[in-house]
Amino acid sequence: MTSDSQTPHIARAFVEARRAATPLPDFPGAIPATLDAAYAIQNVAIELAGQRVVGWKVGRINPPVEGVDRLAGPIFAQQVFAAAATPPVMPIYAGGFGAAEAEFLLRIGTAPAEGQKDFTPDEAHALIDAVHIGIEIASSPFPGINDLGPTVTIADFGNNNGLVIGAAIDGWRTVDFNHWPVALHVNGEVCGEGIAADMLDGPIGAARFLFRHAAARGIKLSPGDWISTGAVTGVHPVTVGDRIEARFDDRLSVSCTIEAQ
Repeated sequence: MTSDSQTPHIARAFVEARRAATPLPDFPGAIPATLDAAYAIQNVAIELAGQRVVGWKVGRINPPVEGVDRLAGPIFAQQVFAAAATPPVMPIYAGGFGAAEAEFLLRIGTAPAEGQKDFTPDEAHALIDAVHIGIEIASSPFPGINDLGPTVTIADFGNNNGLVIGAAIDGWRTVDFNHWPVALHVNGEVCGEGIAADMLDGPIGAARFLFRHAAARGIKLSPGDWISTGAVTGVHPVTVGDRIEARFDDRLSVSCTIEAQ
């Protein structure tokens, strides 16, 4: 069980390994026994990293832990790239864990009201002002980050290492993008397919979770912040040199290539 005295040590180990792009062969301490303990490590790590947070990734906990079926981790400004004619180059930790995920990205248009702790689906929907397609790069210096349970994932920034923001979905408030077929291609081969409707209560549900979660943790969300809402086609391991393309309903696509951190 993680003690309070281990929290700064674990957080520092992850932050320093990320800065140096050095693999961590083992989890640097006792595995956090609770979600609260894991988020305590994440809080310290965010402070130590000293980077501007411009969004949050939301991932699934399956099966749920402590009655919670999602987790969150910060997205830093220096790790966010807009899609372009030349696909951005996204880093992963060589010797660690690296994956690409096709995701719907929601942009916060209005900050939640101060003191509001709960949100209906309609209230969460109203706080969003844009939906984009995108790719989340999941990567950690610790290769076993996804093997030891959600508290380990939470402790290292939710396993986030970047975001590629693709095109906006026109008319998203009336378009049923929850049922768009999504496919992730690696080096020209399909490696996963799915629809957002199969992901718990979908992207708006992920936003609702984040609004509740942020209120509980005392996290201030701002207009313009991004919410990466979860891997529609699954979590797909990638290696240095891979070419990634995510296709959404065969009408929109977003790409990147993978390099070593």
